[in-house]
Amino acid sequence: MPLNFYKNPNWALSREGRAIPLYASKDPHSFSNRPLLLIGGVHGNEPEGVFLAEKTLEWIESYKGSHWPVPWMLIPCLNPDGYHKKQRGNAHNVDLNRNYPSSDWTSSYSEKKYFPGPSPASEPEVQAIVTLTSLTNPCLFIHFHSWVPCIVCTGNPAKTVALELAVSSGYAVTESIGYDTPGGLSRWGWHDQRIPVICVEESEGCSKETTWSHFGAAIQKILSSSELYQTLK
Repeated sequence: MPLNFYKNPNWALSREGRAIPLYASKDPHSFSNRPLLLIGGVHGNEPEGVFLAEKTLEWIESYKGSHWPVPWMLIPCLNPDGYHKKQRGNAHNVDLNRNYPSSDWTSSYSEKKYFPGPSPASEPEVQAIVTLTSLTNPCLFIHFHSWVPCIVCTGNPAKTVALELAVSSGYAVTESIGYDTPGGLSRWGWHDQRIPVICVEESEGCSKETTWSHFGAAIQKILSSSELYQTLK
């Protein structure tokens, strides 16, 4: 039989009050080992990130191991307002990946789509991640996006996991997306919290099945290999 896991369909609420579900290998209050945190749907106009998170959940629901070898948490869609509206930002047009309370957060932005919000962590979606991070101290963030296909790895401890994603997808590993992202998860996660961050960039326009064909093998290994998990410690 598939393993039980923690499900909270109303873990957090978006700016417009939409539910943000959280799934985890166990109740987040009871982790004894640091979990991985996988996040989809940061940008609402990048459905491929939601597709990958949803396929990951489908695999989790069918997993028939005797136990969870790796502690994990999964948020299929962090930005349900933006996803509903098919726009990058949340309901306040804030780019959630510029709203983290990083030491380099700035109110300045070069394009409207990068609006970082009125203050660090002003948005409830980001506040929820900050609170969850404080509670569970993840060993790795993996967030799913779509743009130019690549694997952006921030923090040396994540390199082995990033390589698994690269081998599975055929996409290159890079240390930078190619431009500065003040207030981004990679800046706050690694540079301020010392939690490594992997940004998965899928090719735009990929179907759910194609996206899973690129990353499914790596995701399954990441969530089931205790040996790979040990590389993050």
